[in-house]
Amino acid sequence: MGIYLNPQNTLFQNMKNSEIYVDHSLMIENINKIINTENNKLCVSRPRRFGKSTDANMLVAYYSKGCDSSNIFKDLKISQTELYQKHLNQHNVIHINMQDFLSKTHDIDKMLILLTKLIFRDIKKVYQDIEYFDIDDLIQVLEDVYAEVNERFIFVIDEWDCIFREYKNNKEAQSQYLDFLRNLLKDKPYISLCYMTGILPIKKYGTHSALNMFKEVSILNPTPLEEFMGFTEKEVQDLCLKYDMDYEKMKDWYDGYKMTDDLSVYNHRSVVYALMDRKYENYWSATETYEALRVYIDMNYDGLKDDIVKLLAGEHVAVQTTSFQNDMTTFKSKDDVLTLLIHLGYLGYNSSNQTCYIPNKEVIDSFVNSIRSSNWNETTKALLNSRALLEATWNRDEELVAKYIEEAHLDTAILTYNNENALSYTISIAYMYARNHYTIIREMPSGKGYADMVFIPKDDKPAMIVELKWDHEAETAIDQIREKKYPKGLEKYRDNLLLVAISYDKKTKKHSCVIEKYK
Repeated sequence: MGIYLNPQNTLFQNMKNSEIYVDHSLMIENINKIINTENNKLCVSRPRRFGKSTDANMLVAYYSKGCDSSNIFKDLKISQTELYQKHLNQHNVIHINMQDFLSKTHDIDKMLILLTKLIFRDIKKVYQDIEYFDIDDLIQVLEDVYAEVNERFIFVIDEWDCIFREYKNNKEAQSQYLDFLRNLLKDKPYISLCYMTGILPIKKYGTHSALNMFKEVSILNPTPLEEFMGFTEKEVQDLCLKYDMDYEKMKDWYDGYKMTDDLSVYNHRSVVYALMDRKYENYWSATETYEALRVYIDMNYDGLKDDIVKLLAGEHVAVQTTSFQNDMTTFKSKDDVLTLLIHLGYLGYNSSNQTCYIPNKEVIDSFVNSIRSSNWNETTKALLNSRALLEATWNRDEELVAKYIEEAHLDTAILTYNNENALSYTISIAYMYARNHYTIIREMPSGKGYADMVFIPKDDKPAMIVELKWDHEAETAIDQIREKKYPKGLEKYRDNLLLVAISYDKKTKKHSCVIEKYK
């Protein structure tokens, strides 16, 4: 056993020993099927905090000849599958965390030299009698082993993309690194399997991947590992039941990453932290800085700012993901920036209609905090006023509500302000703070029609029906709420329900507001 060749199972054992552990071992079943096949190379990319390293350590513990993991896996789901025993601790595994090597050297040449030396050290301990042609050439060393004893290797490579994240602008280093991986992994008989994981998909040049022998699994294309990309709804429900936590709050905070039409997953680490701390809050700040997000949202490519405001308003925004070059600097359009934000976990992605969206409250908080520290002064003002606007609404202060809406319009009028749809963006931004207390539903079927906006309370706050009118009196909106019987859909809140009408006069360019308590 060694550190890099055939390591022990300590890392995964520690994870399994943790108070909160969710069994994702069936992922191994999918990977067992591709060992020693033509399609034996898999690159899995996910955002930080979504369990990438845990999965990599699990694979090492399962495949490595350097340990006996039968006690670890005997009570896990994988133990009930057909190929479980065939592959359990039966393979030579080379486990490489690229981030560790980069952190030790801070230089691509030194990094690759160190990696070669340390892996050869482990290989030499196991295969002492082989005459190595060139110990400074890792590829030649592995070919020597294969030629002499006919043994193959499984590669598990974690943080494969660290070069592209830390050396964003060093194209020469990136190219050298990709050449190394291609030469090491492409069309080599000594490979049984290669599993790589990181945040970014494989670097593209134009429309072509630099490592086109890999099957890529990502937040955009999660099949066949979609159920292992985060925590599923059933897994979080079970955890909330076990730890006596509010599932709906957990869903509000950490759900929303859509893998398929029928499956969305939760942020893995944030759920664990919320359970351990017994509170719901933004855990992104521990691993992601607001400044990092701010850099990207300040890139106002081709109306990116407009789209960010729409996203904050709860809208889905169309995005074309195919032009993204899978790095952190090659941006030719707003679509490239939005695609990067999807890969980083700041946005969710709906493949059915090719749109992106802000997935949950945790991420909304990160956007809001980033914008507050950005150069978006006007939008920041609207967000800061949001709490005061909500309180004014509760207090039925019609003039003050109209004043805050007026300011929000001036601060966020990025679109041509000429219809109710544009007005709704303004209202959604203005009431951003309300998401702490409400589930906000746009165009909710109710009574004899569709209410523009309905605020369903999460606590003891009043429910609210908000009707918008473009170039009509606010009283007209109140009349519509009553005539179309919108409150019918909110009978359980009838004793604590506010009817809110907001209108805009295109001649005077003024907003007005009428608020009534439902009787």
